[in-house]
Amino acid sequence: MKLTEKVDAIKFKDGKKNEVKEQIVCDETITLIINDEITRNFSAINESLKEFTVGYLFGENIVKSYNNIDKIDINENIINVKIKENISNNDYILCSDASGGQRSKIKDINIIDSDLKVDSDEFIKNMKILTDKARIWKHTGGTHVAGIVCDDIFILKEDVSRHVAVDKAIGAGILEKIDFSKSYIIYSGRMPADMVIKLNRMKIPIIVSNAAPAYSGYEVVKKSNMTMIGFLRGNRFNAYGNTDRINFNLF
Repeated sequence: MKLTEKVDAIKFKDGKKNEVKEQIVCDETITLIINDEITRNFSAINESLKEFTVGYLFGENIVKSYNNIDKIDINENIINVKIKENISNNDYILCSDASGGQRSKIKDINIIDSDLKVDSDEFIKNMKILTDKARIWKHTGGTHVAGIVCDDIFILKEDVSRHVAVDKAIGAGILEKIDFSKSYIIYSGRMPADMVIKLNRMKIPIIVSNAAPAYSGYEVVKKSNMTMIGFLRGNRFNAYGNTDRINFNLF
């Protein structure tokens, strides 16, 4: 499968135009079918689809244990998954990525009591690692990048969708059996409630981004005792929520 494709383009700069070949990301419609009942379509990169499926099922509160996933069958861009729980459309609309403002109906928010502490310098260093290792983004500028950091483990995934990139990283973490309570996610993208709730379900205490928070996400962070870091660019960032988890390297 191709992750990128070279296409014809005209580059205009400083009053001059040149015919060039530009590399762009290849996105596809990925179809996820759950128990032959629920079908959802995603615009995504056809890579790490098992990890995406696992992360999506957990992040959207469809399963709570890997043992509840009977089978994941991937055929090109079609994913058929069998789970042990009964699921219906009425249950499914309460998931955090559902449309129509359904996330406002979500009442169950975990209070995160993780004792994880991270040096501020580590966040800055790992954001640089995230962008340096984002191979598709480097070539195209067309992906979001998400990383799960747990001790010496750094899992990195990319996708055109920030949600799918995070799902892939979470799924990879589940398959590697990492302890999410001692982990944090570092990624490119805004931080509204739908993203923070996904991480709260996984009991991930810290979310780090180079982009801005949204007030809906900030509210979840405050209610759940999570830590949010935004605008991480160069050697600076803003911290919100439980900032005691950050060891600030002061000069």
